[in-house]
Amino acid sequence: MSVIGVRPDLDTARAEGAAAALRTTSAVRERARQLLSRAREGDSLWFAVDDDALHSAAAEVADVTRARYPDLKIPYHSRWRHFEAGGVDRKAELDTRLAALDAPVRARAMIDLAVVSVLLDAGAGPDWHYDEAASGQSFARSEGLGVASWHAFLGGLFSSDAAHPLQVDAAGLRGLDANRLAEVFQAGPSNPLVGLEGRVLLLRRLGEVLGARPDVFGSQGRPGGLFDLLVAPQGAATATVAAHDILSQLLTSLSGIWPAGNAIGAEPLGDCWRHDAVAGPGLTQGWMPFHKLSQWLCYSLLEPFQWAGVRVVGVDALTGLPEYRNGGLLLDTGVLRLHDRAWAAQSWTAGDELVVEWRALTVALLDELAPLVRARLGVDSRAMPLACVLEGGTWAAGRALAQRSRGGLPPLVVVSDGTVF
Repeated sequence: MSVIGVRPDLDTARAEGAAAALRTTSAVRERARQLLSRAREGDSLWFAVDDDALHSAAAEVADVTRARYPDLKIPYHSRWRHFEAGGVDRKAELDTRLAALDAPVRARAMIDLAVVSVLLDAGAGPDWHYDEAASGQSFARSEGLGVASWHAFLGGLFSSDAAHPLQVDAAGLRGLDANRLAEVFQAGPSNPLVGLEGRVLLLRRLGEVLGARPDVFGSQGRPGGLFDLLVAPQGAATATVAAHDILSQLLTSLSGIWPAGNAIGAEPLGDCWRHDAVAGPGLTQGWMPFHKLSQWLCYSLLEPFQWAGVRVVGVDALTGLPEYRNGGLLLDTGVLRLHDRAWAAQSWTAGDELVVEWRALTVALLDELAPLVRARLGVDSRAMPLACVLEGGTWAAGRALAQRSRGGLPPLVVVSDGTVF
């Protein structure tokens, strides 16, 4: 089987080269397609694929998209949508607070916010919610985590400088403790938030990495340093940045934060898991990369760059997100079928082969579903890139089907420690 998308100058016989080869979306796509082809041939131990059901899945997504965005002016699928939960324009408040500052300073603040909020955006569990005093509304799951992290950021929780609360810096993250995060997120015995300790660990690790890389994140160790790294050499007024370049910086600069033990030698791989059927050169053999949380973060950074006047290109280089809403859409519409229905009643971990394959098939099938959705809506990929198909879209349709079928629960139970990548 041919392996594409790996630069020929990477020495995949060495840990550094193998890790670099796996930190690309071309590797994610090519390996996901391997497993999809294998499943279509009937060789998967876990799943069957019904290609005819792709059309009914596309119809479901198109209907949800029309209902949510009747004018088909669809924004990117990103953390910024969760900041709009309940119909509240929270960004307007942030814009007001940052109005006197120049575009790069505003961009750094928004990147800081997006990074810390995305890293807090693992599954909250079914029993947690966040009550927002200002709107009088209550939010759960991703929206709740988004709104809670928004208020935590505006309150200066992640800043070590009381005079500058609207920032995230290394010292502020290193000093974070579980009790303080629980208080701000309203979590406790009667309002349990899954993986609270894991979230704190992840943010502390982020603080260590930010502080250790002043060449990338500046002297204060701020995620917003990415803006200067990618834009300053060109000048903000005329800069063009490729989406995959943002992702590459995230994958290389932040690789040390991932608690998962997945590694080749001393090179941490993060959201990259073993599957014996995946082919690849050298030490990449048997590894299936996803980088879901890093890609979700990259999607969430596109708008802060654009709001600062930067032209962002190549958005479709990013893949669909292999999480339980998109994957659930495929199971609930019958595109994917478990060989044994009893498996749906079991609990699985992120490293189990069934989950690795489910996520891989989700990535590959989202690429095939997207053009079917566009055709039903009468638009092309320029008007509706994959980031907008997801938002319109697949994630919302997956949630709606889960609500109708199981009261919102996903079709498979994946045990999370709060750091599902």
